[in-house]
Amino acid sequence: MNLFITAKGPSRSRTRMFGIAAFLGAMTTIPMNVSATDEIVVTARGRAESLQDVPASIQVFDKEAIENQGIERAKDFINLTPGVSIVDAAEVGDTQVNIRGINGTRDAENSFALIIDGVLMTNPAALNREYSNLSQIEVLKGPQGALYGRNASAGAIIINTQKPGDEFGGDIKVSLAENSTYLMTGLIDGPIGDSIGWSLGADWRSTDGFFENSYSSYLGIPDDIDSSDSWNINGRFIFEPSDALSIDAKLRYGEVDGSSIIFNSVFNIPSFVGALEFNGQSPESAAAGYENVNDHTLLFNPNLTSFNDQEATEFSLKVDYDLGWADLAAWGLYSDIENSLGSDGTSAAFGFFWAEPTCVAGTETIGGDILTGDAPAVTLPQFYNSFGAGPAGSVYGAYTPTTCDGFQYQQRNQKDYSFEVRLASKDDQALRWSVGAYYLDIDRQVAVNLGIDRGNGIIPKTPFTTDPRYPTEQLAWDQFDSEVYAVFGQVQYDLTDTVEVSFAARYDEEKRSATSLVPTDARSTYIDCDNDGSYDGNAPINPGLCAFFDPIADTVATPPSRSETWDEFQPKLSLTWDFADEWTAFSSLGVGFKSGGFNNFGSEATVDLYINDYVVDVRNGIAPIPDPLYSDLGITDRFEEETSTAFELGTRGTFADGSMTFEAAYFHTEVDDMQFFEFLVGPFGLLRVVSNIDEVTLNGYEAALNWQASDRWSYYVGGSVIDSKIDANSSRPDTVGNESPYTPEWTGNVGLQLFEPISGKWNLISNLDVIMIGDTWFHTVQQEPRPTLFGAIFGAELDSDMSVAQRDAYTLVNLRIGFESENWRITAFADNLFDETYLEEVIPAPEFGGSFIHPGADTERTAGVEAIFSF
Repeated sequence: MNLFITAKGPSRSRTRMFGIAAFLGAMTTIPMNVSATDEIVVTARGRAESLQDVPASIQVFDKEAIENQGIERAKDFINLTPGVSIVDAAEVGDTQVNIRGINGTRDAENSFALIIDGVLMTNPAALNREYSNLSQIEVLKGPQGALYGRNASAGAIIINTQKPGDEFGGDIKVSLAENSTYLMTGLIDGPIGDSIGWSLGADWRSTDGFFENSYSSYLGIPDDIDSSDSWNINGRFIFEPSDALSIDAKLRYGEVDGSSIIFNSVFNIPSFVGALEFNGQSPESAAAGYENVNDHTLLFNPNLTSFNDQEATEFSLKVDYDLGWADLAAWGLYSDIENSLGSDGTSAAFGFFWAEPTCVAGTETIGGDILTGDAPAVTLPQFYNSFGAGPAGSVYGAYTPTTCDGFQYQQRNQKDYSFEVRLASKDDQALRWSVGAYYLDIDRQVAVNLGIDRGNGIIPKTPFTTDPRYPTEQLAWDQFDSEVYAVFGQVQYDLTDTVEVSFAARYDEEKRSATSLVPTDARSTYIDCDNDGSYDGNAPINPGLCAFFDPIADTVATPPSRSETWDEFQPKLSLTWDFADEWTAFSSLGVGFKSGGFNNFGSEATVDLYINDYVVDVRNGIAPIPDPLYSDLGITDRFEEETSTAFELGTRGTFADGSMTFEAAYFHTEVDDMQFFEFLVGPFGLLRVVSNIDEVTLNGYEAALNWQASDRWSYYVGGSVIDSKIDANSSRPDTVGNESPYTPEWTGNVGLQLFEPISGKWNLISNLDVIMIGDTWFHTVQQEPRPTLFGAIFGAELDSDMSVAQRDAYTLVNLRIGFESENWRITAFADNLFDETYLEEVIPAPEFGGSFIHPGADTERTAGVEAIFSF
């Protein structure tokens, strides 16, 4: 692991980086249980072909590897794919996948195409689900816009499930693990006559989670803060009336009932330490004003029970028809995924709700109980009180046991339907081609509600209410509509018996519109339109509406809708050369594209009023000489499209009599207007926005070595090194030269598998997987100071230092030992065998002066046993 760190950096030559990466490996393109002599067939280019012939880096998991390595969810196979990482925090529909330095974005779109059984899924929430009956997974790296269009700027994930069999059968799996974690899946399938096949599957997962509320008994709320229950039911129907025609219909319905927002807030303000000591805090307590996120002791004490609910309905119909001279394929998809969450709030630090009677009474009660020992001790930044009359003089973090931080409710509901038709030539000819067209319609609503916590819980799953029990105080709520048209084509030609050249191209046009749904007649008690410190209780509930507000007439004009069209031509040129027996070299040059879009209405006005016109101006005003690095934060209600141009050069082959396979690649990617998510907290409450990083360069090296040592033993080793650099960033000019956010500096995988017959009917199967993730920044601000709201409030140089907000590298070890027969497989497993503690995500908020940190999803060892019965 240290070799990856010392090899990285501009002082090392590319040759040395390549050599080290090749030695340790980078992408485990071939599953351990597959012999190097077996042909692996993939569908990455829209037709079935040998992996050896594909000019791209692809990670492949076949059915046996999926079973042996216990792959059930997206995180399971992504963790086993070097160069690819995932963040699964906050809510079930909010996973972010990073492929070779290009990351998905909250409140925008994924940066990869997701294809399930040949159908392109468009909802970002579609990835994070339970997967059963899997037959093969392919992770295709690098821009794939020419093949899959919009949002394939980083790569593609292709998932195939098992088709119904020719005989009636099925399987049942039951799993029991620590923390009351249970999983049950079942599948039955079979034929109806000679032309119809069907399958019906279901799954259910439940867990109490890893973490508890340290204040739950005092507050009278449930202990568990990360529990979850989910279930899905899947149906499939395949009708083949002739050898030429196949009709494949699928239906899925699923629900999730879980918890959300298990973050801690960590202050990153060096000057806070002295200020808190001056205010009477002990050195130990004051030290929490400036913490390294990796050293923070996680403490959960919200006074509200969070929730995360999701309902998903998907229906697809795919038709394949053999015309004799070509193959015609068409599919349609309807998807409806509704996702909502509610949790404790983040706004106590700036006095947003300090005047609320419940806040005053609550801090007096809790403060007194802490002094008398009747309540568990709570430390900064979760809660600190001078134990005076009310909250005056207090410093709070987020998610405290008081009502002073309010609550937050978020909603993202998306319906979409899409269609594609594709005509492709036959495979058995030197010139192979395909052409097609695509249409997509998206209807999406996004709402972020900050409400007053009056001790009555969270708003009952609606974006807005005037109910005095939980009134809305700040609201972003918009309707987003998108319409996409695309045409595409691909040509593959065998120049010789050993050389293939291919060219693919696609044109996407996407029209987006956004309409504010915030009620114009609603008023806020605590929003201050002119930021003069005077709350008259008569301001609109969205700061963006202040520009449309007539305080004399007490009216707000309806803001205009926004609309814009983005389009992009996405070509890709590839070359494959079989330069020796069992050895292939490949290269490609391609373009990826992700459409621009709109933030929630009022984002730009909020940032200008509360940060640029207040935080930045005050900081520059108190500095002896205004520092040009303390510049305005460039956030607008509109963000630009993201485009990426990538070059890749690689090789793959087999040696040692076919027992070893090797693959290596170098890639260079230039990204324009990379989309980046920011979370802003202040006197305005909270704000979630997408900004653009003007120019980012990504260079990386990957390689992999698989060894089928014998009939019993298999080994693999893999890793990836990425050198990323921000070349230009107009929204934060002082971050130029920093690394790309959400991009681990390196990733690596090592594993082995043992297969040992122990009787005529039973075999022993054991898998050991080691997953290594390097140091990771999660923000563009990394080493630079930034002015904070605390500095503006107190008129002091209380700048944040985000250099302590980098996540440390970590290593996870997963072990599975089991026995299998023709009908049974019984396995004992231990995930995170050595209890590695790590952070899943760090969300720095530089102007808040801290970070929000989420513990790893499996930050403790989880041991269990599972049994599978097939019939």
